[in-house]
Amino acid sequence: MLTVVTLLLLTGLFERLPEATLGAIVIVAVLELIDIPALRRLYRIWTSRLGAIYGLAARVDFLAALAALLGVLVFGTLPGLFIGIAVSVVLLVYRASRPNVAVLGRTAGPDPAWVDRARHPAAEPVAGVEVVRVEAGLFFANADHVRTRIRRITESADPRAVVLDAETSPSIDVTGAQMLADLAQHLRRRGIRLLVAHDVGQVRDVLRRIEVADIAVGVYPTVDAAVAAALAGMAEAPAVAADPPRGGPGTETPTRTHPPDADGGDMTRRPERDPT
Repeated sequence: MLTVVTLLLLTGLFERLPEATLGAIVIVAVLELIDIPALRRLYRIWTSRLGAIYGLAARVDFLAALAALLGVLVFGTLPGLFIGIAVSVVLLVYRASRPNVAVLGRTAGPDPAWVDRARHPAAEPVAGVEVVRVEAGLFFANADHVRTRIRRITESADPRAVVLDAETSPSIDVTGAQMLADLAQHLRRRGIRLLVAHDVGQVRDVLRRIEVADIAVGVYPTVDAAVAAALAGMAEAPAVAADPPRGGPGTETPTRTHPPDADGGDMTRRPERDPT
């Protein structure tokens, strides 16, 4: 109310004030609008794990607030507001395009669970099976990143099967589904099987409608079921390969025999004479 009365009735008193004095008044008023403790709190929202995943974008809230502050100070209130919104959108898209692809392990105890091995070193992997989890929805912006990350995991671990825990992927688009199909074909050429576990309703519906080859949809409700199926497939593969082919090693070559003699002699192998 006092500000309104001053603007309507007392502006004449400020007419003859020096510009330096008016500038000081504006600076004091603006300083009260800057919440330094809030900026410090936003800056502290960071961990080494987040920094390794997102880099500078790990402090997304602090960067957006700082951009809005500088925009208001330099360009004014409305342009600064739009600058803060634009920076927030850019950082959001950047983080969505680089989701964390965690490598999971199974914890021991009466209530086992599949957790990120980078955060839980005590979690044990399954021999020959790599369990991965994409901590975001699969869409066109992050499809290439997810495919590259899973390929690198398989190249370093060299598993026989890969289980994708889709519980943390709430949605998928056509590009993401095609990425899974291409990834399954690439892994199959290397003798690696791709299984999708815990797929939620939206992901399951899209994969069924697109009819992605080499991926069984809705078959494995849990990661344990998918891992058990992968281990069973690995156990069956050597048994099939152990059967020797016809004419291969382990088969006996039949000997050439002559018919019995007219006098009832036994069938014996006789050397053949070369005709002269």
